[in-house]
This record gives sequence, structure tokens and C-alpha cells, in this order.
Amino acid sequence: MKLQPVAIVFATVFIDLLGFGIIIPLLPFYAETFGATAFTVGMLATSFSLMQFLFAPFWGRLSDRVGRRPVILVGLLGSSLAYLAFGLASTLTTLFAARVFAGIAGANIPTVQAVMADLTTPENRAKGMGLFGAAFGLGFIFGPAIGGFLSRWGYSAPAFFASGLALANFTAALFLLPETLKPEHRAIRRAGRLDALRAAMAKPHLPLLMLIGFLAVAAFASFETTFALYSEHVHGFTASTIGYVFALIGVVMVIVQGGLVGRAVKLVGEHHLVPVSLAVVAAGLFLIATSRSAAVVVAANAVMAAGMGFNNPALASLISRCSSAEDQGGVMGLVQSLNSLARIAGPLWGGYAFDRLGVAMPYFSGSAVMAVAAALAVRALWKARLAAAPETVAIVSMAAGSSARSPES
Repeated sequence: MKLQPVAIVFATVFIDLLGFGIIIPLLPFYAETFGATAFTVGMLATSFSLMQFLFAPFWGRLSDRVGRRPVILVGLLGSSLAYLAFGLASTLTTLFAARVFAGIAGANIPTVQAVMADLTTPENRAKGMGLFGAAFGLGFIFGPAIGGFLSRWGYSAPAFFASGLALANFTAALFLLPETLKPEHRAIRRAGRLDALRAAMAKPHLPLLMLIGFLAVAAFASFETTFALYSEHVHGFTASTIGYVFALIGVVMVIVQGGLVGRAVKLVGEHHLVPVSLAVVAAGLFLIATSRSAAVVVAANAVMAAGMGFNNPALASLISRCSSAEDQGGVMGLVQSLNSLARIAGPLWGGYAFDRLGVAMPYFSGSAVMAVAAALAVRALWKARLAAAPETVAIVSMAAGSSARSPES
């Protein structure tokens, strides 16, 4: 990896997610000052994910055509303006407009992932994606703490601070962020969403990898949405205790993604790491649902965070390696779009299951979904290996190259 550009990308993602983390915990309280109901607060959060679902493929495909740098700069400047509008909001309608605009601007995360793919070789791509995930985790650890501290001066103060951060990030990237997409790898024609989807569906193993990612994100999003209510109801956790648990999740994911996932991939490979890590997450969710010990529940959260920490960059690496240099942004955009859809479906199911089927049902069902994803990964990946080609890296059948070693031959 080229260390200086990677460090710049890491800082860009960290500062971007720091601003996001500052706003998210305060969003329900800020919305309530405008008379929002709980359902309205949920719609406010959904509007952001919906915009990411709609616009992530667009930004990704555009970056394949015009380059990564301009798309990232537009997103950072747009985020700064969105946070400023959020802080200046005087009506609920303005607040919705600010979150919609923030979702559009923040949908360029796949472009940043594509930058990391541009800067890494297939062999160290999982390590690069792990650093990307670590930047995410650090933003979610420090962002809520900063937002909570600044909220003593009103809910607008954190938004203005986040706006200033995004503007500083834009200024730094303007001077320091290089263009990483080589001219010969730029897409000649900007494919539409359906064209990009059809192209992705035609790639070996890529559709199944995308499905695995969707299932994992949906199950985890269901947990995130309902855990505060569940832990309060079953274990008597307070708001501060829940905050500490989520901080623990963030710390574990940063440690795993920032330092351990690269070593794990070298030892066992992404194709083994993905199903094992998904099985670990399934076990963690099952423990949360069945244990009546608060200490075990906290430990289960740490185990689950470790599993997600290993899975996310390893799966992103595999998806990236299924894509050619010319369509990294488009494929990452499709993945981000599916993840945004999963973050809509997961919380909706989690809330329904919690209210209608029992408080532990989101975790039983989430564990089952993770187990299905792990089984799909075993089928798709344990029988496959990664083979380098002149212009792309694709997943091919292990049996094709080593049938003599196959237990089925």
C-alpha cells in the first residue's frame, strides 16, 4: 500500500464519520423539540438511509468515469452544508431536508472504498479495507462523546461543529488527496443502475457475496435498533450503561479491523474468515437472546463485535477482488446501496418482532439469519480460491485447478 495516500484516506473517513457520529445520538432529542413523534423520528432516520440507497450507486459509477477525487470533494462539501442546515433548522420540514441532503452527500462512501481498492494489491486489500473499517469505528466511538459534550450549549452546537469538521476535511482533501484512478481504468460510458446491476450479477460469485453482505447488515441493524430497549427491559441497563456497551463494540471493532484482520487473512484467507466470523456473530446474538446474566450479555456483544470486525473488511475485499479496476466504484456503490436497504429492512423487522413476537425475537431471528449467511459463505467460498488475471482478479472454482485434492473427486 502507498502509505501517504492511505493515511489521507483514513483521516478523511475518520473525520467524515466523526461528524456523522456527533449528530446521530442527538437526532431524536433534536427532532422532539419540533414536536416529532417516535414514528417521525424513525422516518427521519430512514430518510437518510433511503437517500444512501438511491445515490450510492450513482456516486460510485460517476467516480469510475470522472475519477475518485472530485466525487469525494463534492461529498465532503455537501456534508458540511447539510450539517449547517441541520443546525439552522427551525421546522421539522427543514430538519428532514437537511437529513435528506446529508444522505445524498454521504452516499459517496463507496468511492472512498474504491480509493482503497485502487491503492492496494489483491493480497493486502483486506488489510486496507480493515483500516477503512477502523476509521469508521473510531468515528463512532468519539463522535457521540463529542456530541454529548457540545449539547450542553444546545442541539445546534454539535451540528455547527460537525459542519466545521466537514469543511476542514474538504479543505485538507482539496490539497492533499491525490487522484487514484488511472486514466486507462476509467469507464468510457457511465452505465445506468440496471446496467451496473446486470453486470454485477454476471460476475462469478459476486451476487452471492452481495446477498451475504445484505443479510449480515440487516441482522446487525436489527440488533442496533432494539438493543437499548431489550437491555433496559431484561437487564435494567441505563442509558449510560448502554452507551458504554456500544463504546465497547466500537473499540473491539477498531482493534480487530485496525490490526488483526490483515494477519488473520494471511493465515486463513478471506474465503475461510468470512463464514467463521459470521458464525461467531450468530453465536453472539444467540447468547444475547438466551442469557439472563448482564455480564454474559456484555461479553456476547464483544464477541459479536469481533465477528463483524473480521467479516466486514474480509467480505469487502472479496467483493472488490471480484470486480475489475474499471468498475470498482460502481460495484462498491451497489454494495453500499444494498447495505442501506438492509439498514431500512433490519430496523423495521427488529421493531416489529420486538413489539409483536417477544423482546428476544430480534436476536433469535438475527442469529438465524447470520447462520444462513455463514452457510451460504461456506458453499460459495470454501470451494473457491482467488486467482490473479492480467486486468482483474476473480474468484474461480478451486476444483478447476486442484481436482486431485478435492474430496469429491
